[in-house]
Amino acid sequence: MAETKVFFVELTQDSNPDHRIKATQKLIKASGIEKIINHRNKVAVKLHVGERDNNTHISPEIIKVIVSMIKKKGGFPFLTETSTLYKGQRSNAIDHLIQAFSHGFTYENIGAPFIMADGLTGNTEIEIPINGIIFKKVNIAREIVFADALIAVSHATGHPGTALGACLKNIGMGLSGRIGKLRQHSSIKPYIDSAKCNFCKKCIKWCPVNVIIEKAEKAFIIQEKCIGCGECLAVCNFDAVRYNWGIQSADLQKRIAEHALGVIQSIQDKCFFLNFLMDMTKGCDCFGTRQTRIMPDVGIVASNDPVAVDQATLDLTADKFGESLAEKCEPDLDPTIQLEHAEKIGLGSRKYRLVTIY
Repeated sequence: MAETKVFFVELTQDSNPDHRIKATQKLIKASGIEKIINHRNKVAVKLHVGERDNNTHISPEIIKVIVSMIKKKGGFPFLTETSTLYKGQRSNAIDHLIQAFSHGFTYENIGAPFIMADGLTGNTEIEIPINGIIFKKVNIAREIVFADALIAVSHATGHPGTALGACLKNIGMGLSGRIGKLRQHSSIKPYIDSAKCNFCKKCIKWCPVNVIIEKAEKAFIIQEKCIGCGECLAVCNFDAVRYNWGIQSADLQKRIAEHALGVIQSIQDKCFFLNFLMDMTKGCDCFGTRQTRIMPDVGIVASNDPVAVDQATLDLTADKFGESLAEKCEPDLDPTIQLEHAEKIGLGSRKYRLVTIY
């Protein structure tokens, strides 16, 4: 097995946009990322547009550098994301695209269309068989399965459930369908909050197993017959469908890793991963507020190994500041659980050789 290489370009502790763009260009040139792209390949560029008022997400100008490289290689790039489970500015394709455009992720600015990978309401997905420990099949957003190549652009941050929000989270959680997201987050089946139910009957109409009924002029889910597919959550316009979000961190991390495996198996060996260690905050970019940096900028890392690139993210921040990004953000959580599990199921290696690009 070839040695895993992680390419690294350092940034100054208070890097500016111009420095970041030049560093991205330098990394692309040195890392060999273009080798995964063949003529007329449809290349998914997975990013995070940032929730409302978030200003630390990766900028459109950096994404444009990656898009330009894909075009020069004769590929057809498209920006992509999936809808969130929680109700916010990104819980369906319409709101998500409006949010993306408001943050500058437009065709005019970047030169690539934005295609939601999981459809209008987040439930357009394909079941992928995997050799996991928890799952033997996972639900991945449909358009990712049909893409020819994937470049995942991840902003390294803390995360309240996993301690580290970087590559594995970006692809495992960020490219799974609604069922996949539910299986990662939830430990019980959905229920209806009657106070919010408008009894529009939409969930009753779309339940594939007909286990949502009327009860006191409200929708009611028969728990013992529910299959937990999430269709009710996808179609509810009133935030009346509820789930238990209290799954333990260790379980969440392992489930994320197994869904990441499903994503990569879908595209096989035509994937590349970039982590941006800049504007690092305690909360991920899903937080709809302006956050302050929790540590200075470090640089950009890239690899064809998602496990190695996340391990390097922890190592570089720890070497630079005496404690890793995850330790700084969530000292009571262990972020290496996701890495250990990912390595165990064959997703990548925690051992790597850092190649610094000057």
